[in-house]
Amino acid sequence: MTAKQILDAFSETLMQDERILSPRERELLTNLLQNSKSVSSNNPEIESAVSAAIARSVGETVAQRAFSLLGGSIVEKILAHAGISSRAGGTQHDVAADLMAPQPPTPGPLAPQPPTPSPFAPQPPTPGPAGAPQPPTPATAPQPPTPGAARPRGILIQEKLEHASAKQKAGQVANTSLAVQPQCVALDEFLAPQELEDLMSFVLDHEAEFQTSEVISPSSEPGVVDYNHRRSRVLMDAGKNQGVILDRIRGVLPSVLEELGMEEFPVTRAEVQITASNDGDFFRAHSDDADASIASRHLTFVYFFHREPRQFEGGELRLHNLPWNAEEQFKTGSYEAIQPRQNQIVFFPSSLLHEITPVACASRAFADSRFTLNGWLHK
Repeated sequence: MTAKQILDAFSETLMQDERILSPRERELLTNLLQNSKSVSSNNPEIESAVSAAIARSVGETVAQRAFSLLGGSIVEKILAHAGISSRAGGTQHDVAADLMAPQPPTPGPLAPQPPTPSPFAPQPPTPGPAGAPQPPTPATAPQPPTPGAARPRGILIQEKLEHASAKQKAGQVANTSLAVQPQCVALDEFLAPQELEDLMSFVLDHEAEFQTSEVISPSSEPGVVDYNHRRSRVLMDAGKNQGVILDRIRGVLPSVLEELGMEEFPVTRAEVQITASNDGDFFRAHSDDADASIASRHLTFVYFFHREPRQFEGGELRLHNLPWNAEEQFKTGSYEAIQPRQNQIVFFPSSLLHEITPVACASRAFADSRFTLNGWLHK
C-alpha cells in the first residue's frame, strides 16, 4: 500500500476529528491537496508525485495521533471501512507497524478504583530531596516550540546513548564528548492538539495557585525553600490533565521500559505536578529518588509545553552519567542536553542525576514561562 492510499483512507474520518487535526491543520492540509492538483497542470505523474510527498509528510503524524487516541486497531478499522485491500502492498498489520512504533494494549483507567488500588492511582507529590523536584514559585506561561533536528519516523525515539560519539536524535541534542551517556526515551506529539490547548488554558486559569518550589533538606526535612538549589513555581493539582497524561503513559509504558532496558514493575502510585519556570529559574543537579521518603520513585517523566511562539530561552534538561552524589564530578562528565520541545515527553530512570539550566524570559510574564507536566511512577 502506498503512502497516498493510506492518507486517502484516513482523510475522510480523521479530517473531522479535532483531537487529531486542529482546524488550522485541516485547512492547511486541504489547501495543500487542492493546490497539488492545480500545480500538476493535469499531468498525472506530477500530481501523483506531489500527492505522495504530501502523504509522506502528513501521514505519519496523522497515524500516530490516531493510534494514541483510538488504539492500535485504528488502521485496520479505517482501512477496512474504506474498502482498501490488505494485499495492496502488504497486510494491514504491517502497515500499522510501519507507521508507528509498537504500542502495548491500553488497560483500564489509571486512577485507583476502590476497593482495589490502581497502579497509577494519583497521589499528591512528595517533596524531593535537595535535588528532587518539588512545588515551584510563580512563573510565566507556556512558550513556543524550539526548532530542532528532523525527527525520525514514528513517535518512539530511542535515546540509548552509550558512547560519546552517539549521534543526535530527534528532540534531543547530543552533548559533550565523554564516554558513556545516560539513557532516556522521548515521544513526540504526545498529546492531541485539543488536549494540549486544554492543558495550557488550565495552567493560565490557575496561575494564582502556583507555589514556590521546595526541596528536601539533607536532614530529610520536607518543604524547604532553597533558592540556591532550585527556583521555580509548581502547581500540585493538575486537574483532569493528570488522568489524561497518566492514561497515555500507561499505553506506552511497556515500550518505554523496553527501550530503557528496564524491567516492567508494579506501579504502586504516581505523582503528577505542573512546573512553571520563568526568568532566572533553574534546578541544580539532583536525583529524584535520593531521599528515603521518595526512594520508591522508579521512573521520571517530563512533558514539555509552552505558549507559541516561545518567549523564553534556556531551561535545558541535562541528564548526567554519574550518581546523584557526584555533584563535583558531573561538571566535567558527559550529559545529554534536551531542549524543551513543544508536546514532547521524556522518560528516564529516577535515579539518574539531572538538572535544569537557567531560563531566560525577557517579558517575565507567567504566560511566557517554560512549563512541564512532570512526575514519577513509584515501584
